[in-house]
Amino acid sequence: MTVYESFSEEMTFEIGKKLGEKAGKGEIICLEGDLGVGKTVFTKGFAKGLDIEENIDSPTFTIVQEYTEGRFPLYHFDVYRIGDVSEMDEIGYEDYFFGEGVCLIEWASRIEELIPPSAVHVNIEKDLSKGFEYRRVTVK
Repeated sequence: MTVYESFSEEMTFEIGKKLGEKAGKGEIICLEGDLGVGKTVFTKGFAKGLDIEENIDSPTFTIVQEYTEGRFPLYHFDVYRIGDVSEMDEIGYEDYFFGEGVCLIEWASRIEELIPPSAVHVNIEKDLSKGFEYRRVTVK
């Protein structure tokens, strides 16, 4: 387990970028954290670490966004609105999870039974006692 501390959006972006630079083909990154904690900022950094220059948006209403222009494709999932894990079958999640790219899954705990044991888990938390911009990023 590794714990990073961030005191700004820029630092959260850089933590994501550092992890993206280390990411390998076929990795699954499970990203957890409350609303507004910086998951999208982290994801933008992660994509930059994969050499992806496209604009990264939260895929809240489409479940998955595909970015194919980097070292590896990035499949950015937001499963917050998934009502039942069978919805993942409908989008062909196995092709993404076991394909040639890297999957980054926001709210992955909602589809926990589909996540392989080899997945990397990233949790972003606020701690207001350390400041409004402070984030603790834990990687397991």
